[in-house]
Amino acid sequence: MRIGLRFIVYVIVFVVVVGGAGAIGFVRTMNAGMSVYDKAAPSLTDVQVPEYDADKPTVAVLLANEATEVFDFLVPYEMFAMTGAYNVFGVAPDRGIKSLTGGLDVVPHYSFDEMDAMLGRSPDVIVIPYMPILDEKKYAPVREWIRKHSSADTTLLSICNGAENLADTGLLNGKSAATHWGDINRLIKKYPDVQWVKDRRYVPQGHIVSSAGLTSGIDATLYVISQQLGEPAAKQVAEKMNYPSYDYVANPQMKPFVAGLSDITYVLNNAYQWNKTKAGVLLYNGADELDLSSAFDTYGASGTTTTLTVSGENKPIVTKHGLNLVARYQIDNVPKLAKMIVVGVDAEANAAEDISRWNDSGDGARLLFLHRDAADRFAMDPAFEDLAKQEDVRTAKFAAKRLEYRATDHLKLEGRSFSLEAYGIPVLLGALALLAAYGVDRRFLRRRKG
Repeated sequence: MRIGLRFIVYVIVFVVVVGGAGAIGFVRTMNAGMSVYDKAAPSLTDVQVPEYDADKPTVAVLLANEATEVFDFLVPYEMFAMTGAYNVFGVAPDRGIKSLTGGLDVVPHYSFDEMDAMLGRSPDVIVIPYMPILDEKKYAPVREWIRKHSSADTTLLSICNGAENLADTGLLNGKSAATHWGDINRLIKKYPDVQWVKDRRYVPQGHIVSSAGLTSGIDATLYVISQQLGEPAAKQVAEKMNYPSYDYVANPQMKPFVAGLSDITYVLNNAYQWNKTKAGVLLYNGADELDLSSAFDTYGASGTTTTLTVSGENKPIVTKHGLNLVARYQIDNVPKLAKMIVVGVDAEANAAEDISRWNDSGDGARLLFLHRDAADRFAMDPAFEDLAKQEDVRTAKFAAKRLEYRATDHLKLEGRSFSLEAYGIPVLLGALALLAAYGVDRRFLRRRKG
């Protein structure tokens, strides 16, 4: 009886110390990734809106009141815009600043009501990124607007776990759908009337198309473009992006990713890597949306890095395809950084003034030109490789897996094999927990000799 009690005490102390510390670290990391804009907003009176052409079909890419997944929003937005054949707008319940994961903030082009008034009908395509349903009251307008525009005349395209947002409307009941491999088992239980598919990059069901995780959304978007504009238009977009997996557009069959023991790196990074690398991401006029996503959804989503948006002045910057972004910091007030990430093949020319201002600021953080000498590469590739150098190879490999990125054979991942901090801290905490349990055992539980 006494031996059993002692064993229980050891287990409880170990779980409380190691598990409790890890849970706190994990929650803090997740909350940081979902943080919303909390600064004094700059003047938004001069926010630019792409010109509306009534002769073109319209694509509405949704933004939630709380958080929206950065890749799911930025990349389909850019891809439809790259064709030149669509009106493409960021649309939200209202025109207030909306936050993407990783700390990137967007000013919507239109509110739902404004878009309805302008079009007088439903958009031709509605892109549904993953939008965590954190507050029912704040989220409800998104659900209702999707339902309002759910006729067969509108293509509904869900990206990654945006399938959960689509399933939440009831529009997927009785239909097949894809979603991220890490969430599909949870969604099978939550939405049993949906036939969840694990081995397809995307699943078309009439006017509804759902994609699996993140980069699978590229395949789904290319599929929609090919259906509406023709195969040559879709191929041209893929070539401009240097996207290496176009074959999935014609044949979305894949071997599904599954959770494995190697994924523990991601959990440990989020839970126990407490000394996060603080990296700035420079926002400048003309920045490419996919290039920006490569920074936020690689570093910021790895559990190792806090990404801070920085601009030269406290005013919206306009991306290559007309998105209005707001930085949370300016060059003269950003906290101390480990490095400043500058995205884009032509960044040194396009952001020359801001780069010069940064060099004169005396911050001392090194400038990382992420896409220098990468004109013929997919934007994510240099980010995976730099993440391996910054952290470790296991972290970079999981970053690619999380993004459901398949073209990894050509990546040159060099660095430590694993994170000393992420693995070492729980080991140290475990040793301290056992020492504390031993003290309790000696003081209160063992029979005294006498």
